[in-house]
Amino acid sequence: MRLSTALLADTSVRLADLSFPHERVLLHRTRLAFIYLDKLLHFAKADRDGQVDAFIAVYLPTEVTLLVLNRGELATVISYTEGGRQVRSIPSALEHFKREAERGEIVYCAAPREQLAWMCGGCTTSATRRPLDAEHPERLLPDLMAEEFTGVLELVSNGRVNYLRFHEGVFRNGYFHEPLDGLTVQQYVERLFETNEDGAQPEVAAWVLPSVGELPEQSSPQLVQTYREAFWAIADAAEAEVPGKSKNRVERIRDLQANVHQALKVIGAPREEDPPDLVTTPQELVFALSDWTLSLLEEVEVVAPGAAPKVLEQGTREHRFILQKAGFYDRLPWTVSW
Repeated sequence: MRLSTALLADTSVRLADLSFPHERVLLHRTRLAFIYLDKLLHFAKADRDGQVDAFIAVYLPTEVTLLVLNRGELATVISYTEGGRQVRSIPSALEHFKREAERGEIVYCAAPREQLAWMCGGCTTSATRRPLDAEHPERLLPDLMAEEFTGVLELVSNGRVNYLRFHEGVFRNGYFHEPLDGLTVQQYVERLFETNEDGAQPEVAAWVLPSVGELPEQSSPQLVQTYREAFWAIADAAEAEVPGKSKNRVERIRDLQANVHQALKVIGAPREEDPPDLVTTPQELVFALSDWTLSLLEEVEVVAPGAAPKVLEQGTREHRFILQKAGFYDRLPWTVSW
């Protein structure tokens, strides 16, 4: 398969050459068309050998997209393109892979959770480019110490990605593309700037990333669907209690609160339409649904006093265990007896 010539933003590094640190390779780089991705994700989630912190990197003509796994569960999706870095929604990424399977490659690697958190942090917040002096690589670490730099330095040499964490200029730990094998960190960094076997100077680039401690979690397609069903079930229950007067309230409150809760654009999308492609978190879903429900039922109570608990009971019965675990009912003033 012909490799893409697309470049990492603001560099001469080919996206197809990007290779990330890892603990072990679970699936060596191969054609995406040869892999049934749904089964691979099921293996990661259900099989004991697959329940590890890991990433699945998918190489496409204009991007490298990583499916980030938290103990085998698909946590989020990040993407590197010529335009920069971004977080992708899980459904849109998986659908995109299916369409582009003939033109892609895939690799599956176990990696430390801390490293995965740093990688995600570089996409959820701004990764800042750091200038480098290729003529004097020995000055890089002393400069960071003099600056009392705190954060993560992402250092890429000919596509090989390395991560180094500093606190007030002192190197604390890192994840390297190759083993140190007795080298000091200073010696390893200097080697990244050495000429290639053909005498060519390597393309070396650096970015400053936040030292993120937690791996971000994106709402799964299944969880989004659960909240969509709960949203419209509550709307139907409200309409049953106050016939002919709740539909406008449902949509008016949804549209008003969507300015604060973007997740309402997803879970409150019309039933006959596909929801918009937005990245949400489980916490954003429960906050959006509970605040919308509170406003809706307060208006219902004005027209039909005592109706709110009935609406809650009828509208959330099917998904009550998921909602209860998420703290949905704790955010409402009414008590529901099952």
